[in-house]
Amino acid sequence: MDTVGELLRQWRQRRRLSQLDLALAADVSARHVSLVETGKSRPSAEMVLRLAAQLDVPLRERNRLLLAAGFAPRYEERPLDGDALGAARDAVARVLRAHEPYPAVVIDRRWNVVMTNRSVDPFFADVDPELLRPPVNMVRLGLDPRGFASRLVNLADVRAVFRARLSRSLAAAPDPGLTALYEELLAPGDEETADVSVESDVVLPMVFRMGGRELRLFSTITTFGTPMDITLDEVAIESYYPADEETASWFSAPASAPASALASAPRIRPNE
Repeated sequence: MDTVGELLRQWRQRRRLSQLDLALAADVSARHVSLVETGKSRPSAEMVLRLAAQLDVPLRERNRLLLAAGFAPRYEERPLDGDALGAARDAVARVLRAHEPYPAVVIDRRWNVVMTNRSVDPFFADVDPELLRPPVNMVRLGLDPRGFASRLVNLADVRAVFRARLSRSLAAAPDPGLTALYEELLAPGDEETADVSVESDVVLPMVFRMGGRELRLFSTITTFGTPMDITLDEVAIESYYPADEETASWFSAPASAPASALASAPRIRPNE
């Protein structure tokens, strides 16, 4: 098991900071950072958390740092559908509901779908039921021919975007599950050497074939600003918007979504 000093050094190097950089950011001496990393000084829990905060260490990994230093974890991981996270879950549900008639999903750190609004239903309608068994993974949905891949006009572009985003996530924080997903679905092959084509778009859209039409969608990401719970630290709301007027008109048509879509509450989709 790595010591707290070794773990802190790994995070510092991952963030490409020198000991002096970290010391200045945390308002401590560079010598103290060096002593902690080499195990010559045992940091307090508060010092561990101060250094972790400056290194932007995820809450799950801050618990690991605390344990390595001999302290109890500080951050709980409570289910999103539990009473303790009721206020946060309601806030997420409001965001999802307010985004209708456009689709929005909540994903965890491994891109598993946690919640959705009703406007995703037309997109899930033709997906193989096997892919909709929990945990439902957005990367797998997007790239599997039984999911969205057969309907994505610019599949190569979408694959490249997925690859870039997962690469950034893994660079920011290691995760075995995310690494396995990347290696399974996104490891570059000899046939994939082209760059993402941006043409004249401000953002790169996903282009879906739906009912004989092409829908162009781009997405934004929303996260909690000051989470103190591991679950909230790791979830993100991905909201999709029409990239042109034709796509916007498709969503405004009554036939584009279930009749109950606008009145229905967002759903929590179990991952286990």
